[in-house]
Amino acid sequence: MPPPPPPERERGRGQPPRRRRMLSLPAVCPCEAIALAPLLASLLSLAAEVAGSGSGSAAVDALPALRGAAREAVRIAALLHAFLDAVRDDFAAAADGDKAAVLGLSELHVALQKLRLLLGDLGRKGARLWVLMNAELAASELRVVMGSVATAVDVLLLPAADVASADARELAGLVSRHAWRAAARLRPDAEDTRAARGVRSVLARFAGGATPDAEDARLVLARVGAASWPACAEEAAFLEAELLERLETGGEDDNDLVLIAGLMAFLLYCRVVLFDRTDDPETAVAPPGVPASRLPPAWINPEALQCPITLELMTDPVTVSTGQTYDRASIKKWIKSGCRTCPVTGERLRSGDLVPNLAARGIVEQLLLCRGGGVPPSHEPSGKHRRAVDKTAAPFGSAAGGGARLAAAFLVSRLSRMDAPEQQRKAAHEARKLSKRNVFYRACLVEAGAVPWLLHLLSSHDAAAQDNAVAALLNVSKHPAGRRALVESGGAGLVVDAVAVAARAESRQNAAAVLFYLSSNPEYCEEITRIPEAIPTLVTLARHGAYRGRKNALVSLYGLLQCPDAHARVVSAGAVPALAALLLGSSAAGGGGTGAGDRDEDLAVDAVALLARLAERPAGARAVAAASSELVTRLVDFVGESAPRSAKEHCASLLASLGRHGGDGVLALLGKLPGLMPALYALIADGTPQAVKKARWLVNEIHRHYDQRQPPPATADHRGIRV
Repeated sequence: MPPPPPPERERGRGQPPRRRRMLSLPAVCPCEAIALAPLLASLLSLAAEVAGSGSGSAAVDALPALRGAAREAVRIAALLHAFLDAVRDDFAAAADGDKAAVLGLSELHVALQKLRLLLGDLGRKGARLWVLMNAELAASELRVVMGSVATAVDVLLLPAADVASADARELAGLVSRHAWRAAARLRPDAEDTRAARGVRSVLARFAGGATPDAEDARLVLARVGAASWPACAEEAAFLEAELLERLETGGEDDNDLVLIAGLMAFLLYCRVVLFDRTDDPETAVAPPGVPASRLPPAWINPEALQCPITLELMTDPVTVSTGQTYDRASIKKWIKSGCRTCPVTGERLRSGDLVPNLAARGIVEQLLLCRGGGVPPSHEPSGKHRRAVDKTAAPFGSAAGGGARLAAAFLVSRLSRMDAPEQQRKAAHEARKLSKRNVFYRACLVEAGAVPWLLHLLSSHDAAAQDNAVAALLNVSKHPAGRRALVESGGAGLVVDAVAVAARAESRQNAAAVLFYLSSNPEYCEEITRIPEAIPTLVTLARHGAYRGRKNALVSLYGLLQCPDAHARVVSAGAVPALAALLLGSSAAGGGGTGAGDRDEDLAVDAVALLARLAERPAGARAVAAASSELVTRLVDFVGESAPRSAKEHCASLLASLGRHGGDGVLALLGKLPGLMPALYALIADGTPQAVKKARWLVNEIHRHYDQRQPPPATADHRGIRV
């Protein structure tokens, strides 16, 4: 079995909790036996919250759509709060068994819950374009909610007629009239209709392969409040999350997918064509001596992106069942140590599921890009989420396909601008984001001819442009057409050079991952192996790189071993001593800090897998046996430790290969190690079929070796004398 897939793999297990879909309004009805006093108190709090959600005209005016309708709904909530406050004492004096009062207040509670959710959706950050295009649906939901409010208040007027004051009854009538009028008349604003019509016009031009009018797109962005690159990126991230979630849950036939994909293409086109920068210069002012491009946007709070456990910037943020976010390595270490509570809240973790926090990861990446430090390697979602990404091979509509192709063609025209390095840098960054989690977008970039220009940027003196080009090539190399274009453009040697001499560590790590994807094709594998510097460069990275660089180098070397000529080259490049050092180092660093032990163990597992593959041939087995006197002992210890089952299988295979090719000397050494036989018997009892086969063979060989060395048993002649 090969080692785990490349650096982008996601380690989360289990299924993430389902989140509420936009404009779906679940509500909980109070129980029938509830007393009037707590029900009224809850209603007052809820009505005050809804009435306060539109405090100040600026809050409502900032909504992307339905501003007039939202203003009217908030006004009705304020009137309702005044009515409930006026009848609080009167209803408190009434009997709790007043079914009409309980029914009316309960219906009102449900309606206000839905109104709170609906107003929250209308103002949700990052979903402004989606709200605009669903303004009719939102208005319909708002009319239904207003009708429920009016009905509930009318029901309340019956018991209130006996106990409420005249002012309270007048307030109730006022609420009822306004709510009924709203239920009949609330519609999207005229500006909403015009803006939505403009978006549909742009999408229609996309579908026909025509370039839309940039001014039309600017007007739409201004209407929804997304007239900057970061705002466009945020809107696109929300729509991408919606798309992937629906694909995860088997919604390939969801009618909304065509609209979502079309809006993603619209935002992508706007982001690529309308903005010359990837940040918003109006949101922050750079201190003296600090370039504006290196300053993070004002809305990013770096302290909020620190892991609560290590107080370091999260590189792989995940969310636990309590809703708190941690760095994956830190929270895994916490859970593995036996702690089953949330470190921040102290609540018991209902499950060990770690859900990737894509929004936090995107903000971390933007922060690191602004600081000029590059971004951590992108992490592909795993399990069901990865399958959702695989389903994006189709564009979901002609508009989405046309928009993506136009954006890709525009990016290639900017990548080819040798006289405009700033435009090249931005285009490389956009290509990186475009190809990150969408298979069709990767195909569009390849089809547009982006690969040769991205390869050209590998030799750029601009570290940011080089870093973005490598990351974009990594994403494109996940597509078969991208791998073919990369090799046919002579890119294998350039990628090998990037592994060796790229300016940033992230670039070198991602370049090594590109080689992994190329090695999945036997022809490309031979192409890489023929490059004299390829294998020595990967071995050097495995020996001296950071964790992610070592990881990528190991899996790339493993992939290259499918080429027959690669074994001897890997051994001669000094891979065995480097792998032995990783394995022995994991033993010495077993008590490292948070996350360090997991990473060392991870590298050790891959090192064992690679050693096992090398030892399948006699030259490799001899090199492993001669590498270190402590290595065999460490392998035996590794079999007996709580390592993954796959690691134990690789270890058993490696020991069996050493015994097969090393002869009686190695078998004698193995037989003298006290912990080996119990570990092998445990593996036979509870291992994979392949591990059982290897372990049983090794046990039999060790027994055979020692049986042959035993002197023959003494016998007696016919006189009883021992001979």
